[in-house]
Amino acid sequence: MTKKMVVIGNPIAGGGAGEKISQALSILKKKGIDAELMLTSGKGDAELFARQAATMSDTIVIAAGGDGTYNEAANGLAHTNTPLAILPMGTTSVLARELGIPINIEKALDIAVGGTAVQAHLGKISCRGQKTTSASHPTTSSEEFARYFLLMTGIGYDGESVYEVNEQLKKYSGKLAYIVSGIGALIKYHPGLLSIKAAIRDNDDITGERFHVNTRHCSLNKNLLEAAGYTIVVSKAACYGGDMKITPEASLTSPHLYIFISHKRGRINLLHYLGAIISGRATELQDTTYFRADSIEIEGDSHIQIDGDYAGKTPARITVAENALKLIVPNDK
Repeated sequence: MTKKMVVIGNPIAGGGAGEKISQALSILKKKGIDAELMLTSGKGDAELFARQAATMSDTIVIAAGGDGTYNEAANGLAHTNTPLAILPMGTTSVLARELGIPINIEKALDIAVGGTAVQAHLGKISCRGQKTTSASHPTTSSEEFARYFLLMTGIGYDGESVYEVNEQLKKYSGKLAYIVSGIGALIKYHPGLLSIKAAIRDNDDITGERFHVNTRHCSLNKNLLEAAGYTIVVSKAACYGGDMKITPEASLTSPHLYIFISHKRGRINLLHYLGAIISGRATELQDTTYFRADSIEIEGDSHIQIDGDYAGKTPARITVAENALKLIVPNDK
């Protein structure tokens, strides 16, 4: 017997999302599934709707939107028995690329209905403040909060770029808003030094084939790696910003964090890093560190983004929430 479906749809995700959501409901109906639709109208709605859906028995939640919608749904479903499936909308869906979910609506729904539910190990970040939308500029508070992430958290340039995103431009142009904000953050780039302490389970976490630790900027004392850097990416997924890969070994089915640190400051060095990421050579750079860890603490004064949305500022602590989410993936995954 087919489980009950709840579709949490973001009608402004881009790429004609509203029409695609209606099409998805029609396809489900043809399959004999009378799905309940919950349309979001603002930030936080998808998480709230997911929490409501988790109280229903024998239900699957389908998050129809982009990575921000998936993140909210995952936060609402974390540590429940309700599985999450995704229906890609908009111009970019990094999680869909990570999981091998096709953009084609009918094929994506076939996976949602008949795919395999796996236990996903989410990232969990505790940091200071969240962005509040105002007519002038986003602000942060000193209140600490905790949030799960599916893909990654970026601290430093990544966080600064997302902090500067124009929400109105994002609403109408999607990925273009991130490109514009990224250029602006590059022009104003003046990062502060970040101090890092990461808990390592064993030496295999830093001596794998592609892992490397820069001994000029890092020290390893038993199971604690200490480092300093300017931009940090902590991942649970290999894909980054699309098809690019900055932490190629990362996986939602791995109970580890995968961490990339850039150690040099300045725009020229940042351009060097960005070029290497685009060309797939990020882990080969001599002035970076890439390793696997169980938790990480970051001190300093930098902006943070998680799964493409602004989160707050350092200091931050990031851990792994093991078996936190039932995630529906293709049967061949």
